Amino acid sequence: MPAVSINHIIKTYGTKKQKVTALDDISFNVEKGELFGIIGPDGAGKTSLFRILTTLLLADSGTATVDGFDVVKDFASIRNRVGYMPGRFSLYQDLTVEENLEFFATIFKTSIEKNYELIKDIYVQIEPFKNRRAGKLSGGMKQKLALSCALIHSPTVLFLDEPTTGVDAVSRKEFWEMLRGLKAKGITILVSTPYMDEAGLCDRVALLQKGKILSINTPSGVVGEFKQPLMAVKSANMLPLLRELQQLDIVTDAYPFGEYHHAVMKNEEAAEELKKRISPTTNKDLVIKRTEANIEDCFISLMKNV
Repeated sequence: MPAVSINHIIKTYGTKKQKVTALDDISFNVEKGELFGIIGPDGAGKTSLFRILTTLLLADSGTATVDGFDVVKDFASIRNRVGYMPGRFSLYQDLTVEENLEFFATIFKTSIEKNYELIKDIYVQIEPFKNRRAGKLSGGMKQKLALSCALIHSPTVLFLDEPTTGVDAVSRKEFWEMLRGLKAKGITILVSTPYMDEAGLCDRVALLQKGKILSINTPSGVVGEFKQPLMAVKSANMLPLLRELQQLDIVTDAYPFGEYHHAVMKNEEAAEELKKRISPTTNKDLVIKRTEANIEDCFISLMKNV
């Protein structure tokens, strides 16, 4: 039995005259012990999906189970079995680190001592600040405290909604190392993120846009679905270069990508032809080279069909 099963979930907001579809017939499974990523920009439907799975929101239609329990009929059982870390820091700002942790342990009728081994690797990093009010912590420390509180009752499934948004690069790296440690302990983890580079850290990912699933695969499998040649192009004047690329009939798509523009070519012949069609005379310091697609390229390509 999958740890999480989602079947034809639909969720809308608003009135009949002005309705917004947050989730549009979503279906997929997450296996036990899997680190599964929900990847998509703001407004894609990630938070709505997590709130439905953690029994905080009702879907308009469809069904979902967590650890075999129905999210509507068995909501009380699910709340005792899952950990949820919402996108916004939602702990008590006026309570200390230790007081917040004790509070959540008490809610779930357990204690810090009973489940300390599960949170130890995370909590030792903030334990020196256990008497500091939560509102006075840095972003990375708040993140670690929130994760500790989500784990204090030893959940079987952990839902993390954009946990690395707004924290520095070092804290992001540390956080994903913590997730790998939790996965090794057998906890099923669903994590949502708008950062495409974090997709490669998951076992499988679902690419979500405007409430629709674009692709579900391993990170390498998603990249493997990108079949067209991809060229990286840059010059001293990037904006005119982008316009020129977008007007070429041998280019199916062109968009800014870091210090380069990425140009998706129609075929291999078009990739070779590009070097002849872009003039180094009118494009100072021109560089044209073949490059490999990544998750972000795949996402941009799939979005064209939504």
